[in-house]
Amino acid sequence: MSETEHLDVVVIGAGLSGIGTAAQLRRQHPQRSLAVLEMRDVSGGTWDLFRYPGVRSDSDMYTLGYRWRPWRGQKALADGPSILEYVRDVAQEYAVDTLIRYRQKVVRADWDSAAARWLIEVETPDGPHRISAGFVIGCTGYYDYESGYAPEFPGQDDFAGRVVHPQQWPEDLDYAGKKVVVIGSGATAVTLVPAMAPDAGHVTMLQRSPTYVLSMPGRDPIAQKLERLPERIAFPVVRWKSILTALGSYQLSRRRPDVLRGFIRKNTIKQLPPGFDVDTHFKPTYDPWDQRLCLVPDGDLFAALRRGTASIVTDTIETFTETGIRLTSGEELEADIVVTATGLKIMPFGGIELTVDGEKVEPRQTMAYKALMLSGVPNFAYTIGYTNASWTLKADLVTEYVVRLLRHMDEHGHRQVVADRDPTVGERPFMDFSSSYVLRALDDLPVQGDRAPWLLKQNYLSDLRTIRTHDIDDGVLRFA
Repeated sequence: MSETEHLDVVVIGAGLSGIGTAAQLRRQHPQRSLAVLEMRDVSGGTWDLFRYPGVRSDSDMYTLGYRWRPWRGQKALADGPSILEYVRDVAQEYAVDTLIRYRQKVVRADWDSAAARWLIEVETPDGPHRISAGFVIGCTGYYDYESGYAPEFPGQDDFAGRVVHPQQWPEDLDYAGKKVVVIGSGATAVTLVPAMAPDAGHVTMLQRSPTYVLSMPGRDPIAQKLERLPERIAFPVVRWKSILTALGSYQLSRRRPDVLRGFIRKNTIKQLPPGFDVDTHFKPTYDPWDQRLCLVPDGDLFAALRRGTASIVTDTIETFTETGIRLTSGEELEADIVVTATGLKIMPFGGIELTVDGEKVEPRQTMAYKALMLSGVPNFAYTIGYTNASWTLKADLVTEYVVRLLRHMDEHGHRQVVADRDPTVGERPFMDFSSSYVLRALDDLPVQGDRAPWLLKQNYLSDLRTIRTHDIDDGVLRFA
């Protein structure tokens, strides 16, 4: 193993969160040595990894983009390549691209209280390497980059066609004129279906249960009206409009779910062909925002259904056959290609093994402090975005907090900070969300508390106060 080098701060992950974090640290703490460790050979994270047809954001770009670097594209729901270009442009503008070390997979990090530092073990093409760091920020997202969630269906080996998962989209997949079945009803499925429909022979979205699908303009009408104004005026207006609209939608879903449900239903009926069975295919059994709403730009999914190039079937799979899929109802769907848009596998903190003074950290045994630090784990912060709003809204707040925290430690001569868990605080699930990918992983995630600062309200306005403005030394954090 190579000699150990020391850095003041290490950021793990060169995706949207990692690049944003490094950019702000470089600007606010230029005196600190800093590196970004990326296990892949390119930057961009999600926006480079996913290559399936039509890949795009499921949040508006005025909030998915950074608060301090406006999104200047035309589309409110942007395509993956445009988002990737934006992220890499920011990396270049803030000279973060010079800090990224590629093919550096962090496998273990051990905190040494006596030395007040992390010792990080990294796998590289040249062999294992060690780095020590005063502070570590995990920007690895929350899912497994190696593979998505792909349940083994009965008879799948009998299928003569091709089965693909969107997370590993083959470059050589030719679906022109083919019969395609997309299994799933989430954001990936509702993106794939209208994207593939113009070239495929026919695309069928096979869902076990419906999802709330809401059309929104591909270009934001407020942004269009303000585009002649200076960016410093127009961007905050459009951004705050987006923030408040999303927050209002979520609050309405908690207080009057019937109202929001009715609004979505009316919007859906208007865009579907006459006589379409809305209750079977677009009437979920849960309330809006119990799971994430699926946004479709300019109603592209509904347009594909109207044209007849796509269809929806709501049923369960009995078995794959040689020529397709037989459903529990007895219906058979012919297919040349089956796309399993069945979701992600959650992997907290990039699967990195954390230890504190030689004792392994079990995430489930920790409590999340402000949803950005773990109880009992010193000098470590992480980014996990909102479930009911844009990922970057939370990522920006986490970065701001770390900037403030490091400044506070400098001013008071502290080298260590840790959130001490209060045994009187009750436990709640880390994510109050009923999506399958979350429910499958709850036992592997930290818990959150039943009151501040251990409770995340999923409310950006609330977090602005608790994360951006509340005192760093709040009586919960212990400095040394």
